[in-house]
Amino acid sequence: MADDKSGRENQADREGQRQREREIEAELQRGDEPEPPVDTSTLAFFETELDTVAFPATGAEIVETVGDRQIEAETGVYTVAELLPETDVETFESPAAVRTRVQRPTIASAMKRIVEAAEGIEQADFRTSQGEAYERTFLELQAIDAVDDDEGISVVRDWVVEQIDKKGKLPGSRDVRRRAAKYCRANGYQVSNDEWLGV
Repeated sequence: MADDKSGRENQADREGQRQREREIEAELQRGDEPEPPVDTSTLAFFETELDTVAFPATGAEIVETVGDRQIEAETGVYTVAELLPETDVETFESPAAVRTRVQRPTIASAMKRIVEAAEGIEQADFRTSQGEAYERTFLELQAIDAVDDDEGISVVRDWVVEQIDKKGKLPGSRDVRRRAAKYCRANGYQVSNDEWLGV
């Protein structure tokens, strides 16, 4: 492809299309997950407010622009600043990516704490499968009926932050799953080795 303005625009268009396809695929994979605690009409309205943000955007850029915007959920009312990391460590590719994060406030606030704790780590990149694995583990913890008040999310979140402080690096996704499985087993929930938390 020629390295001219038209070629670059075509390449950007194709990358935008690939990103939209990835987001649709992610949404389809989430089809078996419990309903998010934030109403979809609230999320749709919030997403239109993100039109003033130039994407891709860091958490800090989004918080600076719409940080005081409130999102009402079943568990309470949250500001965007309470749900997104006010740092440049994590980048969101689109308004849909931000909407996906804030639709589950307990998980969003856990990820916020982890991302902000990892700010000093050079190789920290939450766009990788490792960041997705953290969120997936939190989502599975939230879905376990025997775990009340999302206590498991808080326990695992605090453990991850402690590991970052102690070792200066992000714990691996397998280690995070092990810690989640340990919590579940200690609280009477049976997790077999071939399940999502299997170790």
